[in-house]
Formats: sequence, structure tokens, C-alpha cells
Amino acid sequence: MQAITQLVLDENNIAFHPMMGNSYQLNDISKEILLLLRENKSKQEVVELLLERYDTTYNELFIDVSDFYSKLKIYGLLG
Repeated sequence: MQAITQLVLDENNIAFHPMMGNSYQLNDISKEILLLLRENKSKQEVVELLLERYDTTYNELFIDVSDFYSKLKIYGLLG
């Protein structure tokens, strides 16, 4: 099981991992990405869904989502 599924998200955009004891401050978009990942959406699906919601280019969004994925991997939250 990926650690991302164990995160507790609150209304203040704080993600807490009870097993690790770590907290992470999120912005609105990163919280949306986490929620989509919990639905087992692929990176491509995440980008396409966010592209429908935000006024940005595909390339810019793809880079931002890829960067966030990398950070999740560094923190051990995504395999």
C-alpha cells in the first residue's frame, strides 16, 4: 500500500501521515492531486482533469504535476 493512501487531509490543506508522524502543508492544487491519486488516476489523467479546471497550458501543468510527483517520491509517499 502506498503511503499516500494513509495521509489524513484536513480543511486547512494539511496532510498528516500518522505512521511516519510527518505533516505537509499543501496548496489547493496539490491537495487536488493527492485526492485524484487516491482514486488511482494516472499522471496523464491528473493533468487532463486539472487542465479542465485551471487556465494554464498543458506543458506548464505537466511540468508542475511531474515536479509534485517527484517530491512525493522523495518524501516516500509515492512508489
